[in-house]
Amino acid sequence: MAVHTTCLSETIGDDLPNILKQSEIPEGRHVIHVNTPSYQGSHITGFSGMVKAMVSYLAQSDGGEKKDQLNVIPGFVNPGDMREIRRIVTELGVKTIMFPDTSNVLDSPLTSKYEMYPEGGATIAEIRDSANSSATIALGAFASNDAAELLQEKFGVTGIPLKLPIGLKATDDFIMAIKNWFGITVQKSLTLERGQVVDTLIDTHFHYQGKKVAIFGDPDHVIALTELVITMGMVPKYILTGTPGKQFDVEIQKLLKEAGIEGSRVKAEGDLFELHQWIKEEKVDLILGTTYGKYIARAEDIPLVRVGFPILDRAVHPLMPVVGYRGCLRLIEQISNALLERRDRDCLDEDFELVL
Repeated sequence: MAVHTTCLSETIGDDLPNILKQSEIPEGRHVIHVNTPSYQGSHITGFSGMVKAMVSYLAQSDGGEKKDQLNVIPGFVNPGDMREIRRIVTELGVKTIMFPDTSNVLDSPLTSKYEMYPEGGATIAEIRDSANSSATIALGAFASNDAAELLQEKFGVTGIPLKLPIGLKATDDFIMAIKNWFGITVQKSLTLERGQVVDTLIDTHFHYQGKKVAIFGDPDHVIALTELVITMGMVPKYILTGTPGKQFDVEIQKLLKEAGIEGSRVKAEGDLFELHQWIKEEKVDLILGTTYGKYIARAEDIPLVRVGFPILDRAVHPLMPVVGYRGCLRLIEQISNALLERRDRDCLDEDFELVL
């Protein structure tokens, strides 16, 4: 059982650790907790705290040599992303403990047999054994680094912090980190997938080259998406997250500087009202973000590509990954097609072409 606090219990000063210690917890059952006052940070702050609590309460070292296995903390992503991350690591032939893991739980299939508890997810035994792994890859600094750092501090499990593997470069970094740590060979199947991404970028670059884009959402998603659109030759004009943290600005400014991009506006702990004001001052060609961006997109007549959490007004998104090479292809398709749809809508009759 996972227990979290609210602003009311935090303001009152409830001593949750002692309350749990004094509770009668049946043998074989486990209770973990994290403090999540609503006036501190964002939902990502709370998620990070709960993942760290999994390590704090459940991870246990057996005292022996580290096992030839890898922990992967996937970050605040959907079950389709978690499934894809696991597939990539499995393709590399590495034994993996991934937590949290909502695949085969939040996306469990409809069958003729009812199951109260789907078979997916990370088990307590797996999370306990994470203390015996040789390394932990933390995907997304804001959601995953705290738990990886605790594993390293308490149990000596080497932490490897990376961006969410959204886009070509971030996926390369993810795969190469595993390759270098375990001394393995990258499978041909993954090389093929990468080649398809590179080929698609070359074939479609004229659809989006130089287009200005506004990106908002959770910080780990926004950082990775910024790197992706730069790889695509686009210009990230406005980059915003509602989660506080100076590291967000540091990471984004580093990406912009390396790409030689100037004049972009970057803000952590911002809101969509501010983003809307920026767009009113100088329009962009595309918005990347969650469902909440649809009001700005409609008001300013700008295409919106939905990515991140939450997506409340479109179906199937939780099943479809945006991570890895396959996810990268999906994002290229969505971005390219959104801009082509706008071109078809706005062009003169004599410019309305069958082939673009």
